[in-house]
Amino acid sequence: MSEQDTDTTVVLEPPTQVRPRSREREKVRTKTQPPYAVIVENDDLHTFEYVIEVLQKVLGYDLQKAFVLTTQVHLSGQAIVWSGTLELAELKRDQIRGFGPDTYAMKPVTFPLGVRVEQLPG
Repeated sequence: MSEQDTDTTVVLEPPTQVRPRSREREKVRTKTQPPYAVIVENDDLHTFEYVIEVLQKVLGYDLQKAFVLTTQVHLSGQAIVWSGTLELAELKRDQIRGFGPDTYAMKPVTFPLGVRVEQLPG
């Protein structure tokens, strides 16, 4: 072998420069959505049993919690029965509205339970 065959030339590339992230990117925060409340309204036609059943089946509450909330609706005229994101609050509202007739009443009540969604403060 000749000397030319054993010589190897190594070419070094200049180090790549890492640019620091801008402070604006580092301070990016996720924007939280404000909470929304599902509010059930009292009326004189829907029965206690019906409202309790709706709260148990739609919101997954046990009998005790559903009873306490139903009592609050009856005594105060309304009650917040659930809170969370707007999309889920609207879904819960629609599920309560679409629950079906109140067959516990002497005459079946076919119109939906009064329920609305409102943004909570904060």
